[in-house]
Amino acid sequence: MEQGSKLVIRNIGLILSGKLEEPILDGDCVVAVDGKTVAVGYEKDIDSENSDTVVDAKGVALSPGLIDSHVHPVIGDYTPRQQQLNWIDSCLHGGVTCMISAGEVHAPGRPKDIVGLKAMAIASQRWYENFRPSGVKVLAGAPVLEEGMEEQDFKDLADAGVTLLGEVGLGSVKAGETAQQMVKWARKYGIQSTIHTGGPSIPGSGLIDKDVVLEADADIIGHINGGHTALPDDQITCLCESCQRGIEIVHNGNERAGLLAMRTAFEIGQSERIILGTDSPAGSGVQPLGILRMIAMLSSLGDVPPEIAFCFATGNTARMRELDCGTIEVGKSADYILIDKAQHAPGKDMLESIHQGNLPGVGMTIIDGIIRSARSRNTPPATTLPEVAD
Repeated sequence: MEQGSKLVIRNIGLILSGKLEEPILDGDCVVAVDGKTVAVGYEKDIDSENSDTVVDAKGVALSPGLIDSHVHPVIGDYTPRQQQLNWIDSCLHGGVTCMISAGEVHAPGRPKDIVGLKAMAIASQRWYENFRPSGVKVLAGAPVLEEGMEEQDFKDLADAGVTLLGEVGLGSVKAGETAQQMVKWARKYGIQSTIHTGGPSIPGSGLIDKDVVLEADADIIGHINGGHTALPDDQITCLCESCQRGIEIVHNGNERAGLLAMRTAFEIGQSERIILGTDSPAGSGVQPLGILRMIAMLSSLGDVPPEIAFCFATGNTARMRELDCGTIEVGKSADYILIDKAQHAPGKDMLESIHQGNLPGVGMTIIDGIIRSARSRNTPPATTLPEVAD
């Protein structure tokens, strides 16, 4: 993006903030300069002159770009799991502008020795830092814990720029006590952790029950609704009630268990802990519309206002993951999606339609103030499409 490049989005019909405390903002215009949001409000009150790019939203809604909190990338826009090629680009067309790796576990011959796993994590962090598939921000380089790792290994990883751990439990470390020590070392050096929750996902992985999850005390309770097999209901509610860590609900899990976790979080007054992921690519494949489907499912079957459900996939994740995106506010990255009610969908407007379980249509995605895609090739067609003004 050129220095001083200015983007103006005008005639916005609805601004979703991504923030639980104020999910809908007043205004009809957003301005970004150098990839950062600099103004949100009514066009009559803000400086929208001398812009390089003007988008006429035509009255559709603007939301922060969606964040997928749980993916398993390998290299670039390819993963051998289900031979998925250009899957990240497809997810962009589902409104996802940022992804968080839970481990690059599907790499053929993934090294399990400590030198090798550290090397792979550092390399993964670098190649996704240097290359953004279709502009999507992929935070990767998430090593899977193996027996024999020591504190120095975590310091080495952190010094090299690694900020994530792969799912605890996917490697040889499955005991709560060992996992707890390694999670503490990781946290000491600023590395965030996620733990596998539930039954085995693929051959070679194992059961991680509530006792292991609680003892390990990872930052994120990864796929609390199972990836794919969920824990018993009483263990899910216990996890929600017994710690303050992130409650991650994924598409490739048990939907009923996901609703249970969400309802429990609301019952204890901690909806800010809910974040969403797809847990893909996986045995279920890739779901380009997975995050939108989770928003619609949780809103409709869980009877949650859709503007709140959007926060689970944007601001909640951004705050928990310490990201510079996920909310529409001054100073944050200009990562937006423009969406509208799908053509011929029921509901008087987009929010009501989503609350009835329908997906919206994505009309445009913007990352760092740059238009990355126009009308989605994957969502149902939006009733109205934004346009780039001449």
